[in-house]
Amino acid sequence: MAVLARWCVRHRLVVVLIWLAAFAGVTAAAAVVGSAYSNDYEVPGTESGRATQLLEKGFPGLGGDTDTVVWHTASGSGTVRAADVEQTMTRTLDRIADLPGVASVVSPYEGRGGSRISADGHTAYATVTFDKSADDIGESEARGVVGAAEAARADGLQVELGGSAIALTESSGGHLAEAVGVVVAALVLFLAFGSLAASLLPIATALVSVGTAYAGIVLLGHTMTVADFAPMLGMLIGLGVGIDYALFIVTRHRRGLKRGLSVTEAAINAVTTTGRAVVFAGATVCIALLGMLILRLGFLNGVAIAASLTVILTVAASVTLLPALLSFTGPRALSRRERRRLAERGPEPELPTGFAARWSVFVERHPKALGAAALVVIALLALPTLSLHLGTSDQGNNPKATTTRQAYDLLADGFGPGVNGPLTLVTPVSDAEDKLVLDNLAATLRTTEGVASSSPVTYSADGSTGYLTVVPESAPQSARTSDLVERLRGTVLPRAETGTSLDLHVGGVTASYDDFADVIVGKLPLFVGVVIGLGCLLLLLAFRSIGIPLKAAVMNVAAVASAFGVVVAIFQWGWGSELLGLGSAGPIEPFLPVIMVSVLFGLSMDYQVFLVSRMYEEWLETGDNRRAVRVGLAETSRVINSAAVIMISVFLAFVLSGDRVIAMFGIALAAAVALDAFVLRTLLVPALMHLLGGANWWLPRWLDRRLPRISIEPPECRSAAAQMPGLGEPARASIPDVLDALDMDAMDVLVKERPQDVRDIPG
Repeated sequence: MAVLARWCVRHRLVVVLIWLAAFAGVTAAAAVVGSAYSNDYEVPGTESGRATQLLEKGFPGLGGDTDTVVWHTASGSGTVRAADVEQTMTRTLDRIADLPGVASVVSPYEGRGGSRISADGHTAYATVTFDKSADDIGESEARGVVGAAEAARADGLQVELGGSAIALTESSGGHLAEAVGVVVAALVLFLAFGSLAASLLPIATALVSVGTAYAGIVLLGHTMTVADFAPMLGMLIGLGVGIDYALFIVTRHRRGLKRGLSVTEAAINAVTTTGRAVVFAGATVCIALLGMLILRLGFLNGVAIAASLTVILTVAASVTLLPALLSFTGPRALSRRERRRLAERGPEPELPTGFAARWSVFVERHPKALGAAALVVIALLALPTLSLHLGTSDQGNNPKATTTRQAYDLLADGFGPGVNGPLTLVTPVSDAEDKLVLDNLAATLRTTEGVASSSPVTYSADGSTGYLTVVPESAPQSARTSDLVERLRGTVLPRAETGTSLDLHVGGVTASYDDFADVIVGKLPLFVGVVIGLGCLLLLLAFRSIGIPLKAAVMNVAAVASAFGVVVAIFQWGWGSELLGLGSAGPIEPFLPVIMVSVLFGLSMDYQVFLVSRMYEEWLETGDNRRAVRVGLAETSRVINSAAVIMISVFLAFVLSGDRVIAMFGIALAAAVALDAFVLRTLLVPALMHLLGGANWWLPRWLDRRLPRISIEPPECRSAAAQMPGLGEPARASIPDVLDALDMDAMDVLVKERPQDVRDIPG
């Protein structure tokens, strides 16, 4: 790290130009090729996946995205069958049919379209089928349909639109979320540093790295399946960790300046010491994210690689671009008052004072009571997780003001909630007997519990495939609809297949999400085990302790459970979701637990590393556990809390994105970081470490001899540690032995904090 830092400082202009060229080049390439995201939740081998394959093979024309135009007449304004309404809407549908990208339009006023008019005659809908899937439809094509439909609105005639393509046209808040997060982070940094230059450097570093990663994810979408929310998720994670990593390094750099180091020496020292912890923390985040690859789901693979790419670039910028910028900034990384004090009084060691020091002593004196209080808070917040319901949130969860939500509600009121998410039954057909059974099945389904209606069977051109549509009585996201899927698969359809060659498969939105959730839940224990195991292994190698990794694993599980409790309360129970502009209550997306476990484990490990590494450093120097915990908490809590405030601000700002999934991520991450920083790392972890005493650092000698040695503590501490007997045991070296291996800064601290020991040192 020292060699890298020294090169970056000496060639600072070259480093800055390389990063700017990379940012400009990747961004230009992304702008030229455009995006190619895909929200393909189908899992190969599942029943819904086989249903989709049969449909695509037998009915190629069904591949385009299907959306709806819904119109409603108010009471006292006549029905949708009124001549003026019918003429208006017929002309509108004809115009839509002539628009680019539209394959067909099915009107309720033609043929057998009477079923598309509600029983009370006040609501009707038409089906608009595009010639491409939703992922390939251009926003301009969708806007053309929206504009034509909305032109028909008049007094007494409400016209709304729903569907995946229509959702492309709804405002997502642009880049307001990112802008708000960056502004708040800059304000917090300025209040913490008192220097405009020091507060802008972390922002600049994060923006360059995250911007490069964002464009890189756009390019990545052309080589593998990448979800449309992956760039925003990467930006959310990247801004949070990028600003935080830079904050830690800038803080160390400022400390070096206050101790009298030159700008170059301070920058190199910051990267050599804190930069090591940043690389280690970034590696833990990437390992947690890449743990998703073991699930072998293409949809999640793209998310994992995209998010990991962002973290890698933020770490790289923190240890290369940032020291180059620090050398440009010079002494202006300190505030004017700090520079003036340095000139008047000379270098001074920076000792923990104020609330951080008092809090550290308070925790040391009351570890049992404070630890119990922290456990109560975590347990209460985690309770809602027990009622977690995985399923598909749909346009019924959108904010009330959106046209997709209003179309959803009109259809649910006029035709029943199930019309918003019908099930599709598909089967290969061999002979006339199969067709006879299928035709009779439609009548049987209408009498099945939970079924509102069933369509006649439609056969492919060659008669080898048939499908029919089943409309449930309940909404797509309802547990009752999931029960219906199980009922059809478990009893109704197997009974109909008896004695035939039929092989009926249930597809549709609810069936697809249920299958996706089942696959994820089945693999979740393995996934969590691998992520926890790898994280514990890294901490074991870094801190040479059995207790530290085990506590970290428990703390991370607690942070994840509590964060999910907050998500369930807001999004599933609906506590404040409408007030926050996040729409109505609904289930939690099936892919959210896996992604959130990855991200939260990685972020939780960050604070563990920064907190415990300072405690470990003090433990190696003194062998006094109480002092190590007290000093480590006092010296890191302020920086950790500042970093947490920044990260929370960035994450919460993404609630403004207008995207329910991104808002879930933002709130979950903000809740996890808040709990992690203010409850776990600055309260529960130090309390437990005080209670456990020297057992925190215990490592069997046989294991210590066999483990490879990696370190994230500063080099001077490793030198001191080398003179101590066994890292797994409390250090028993004398004060003079330790001082021989420490720098003069450590001597200054010792003189002030332990003068009686210094007086006893020979010579």
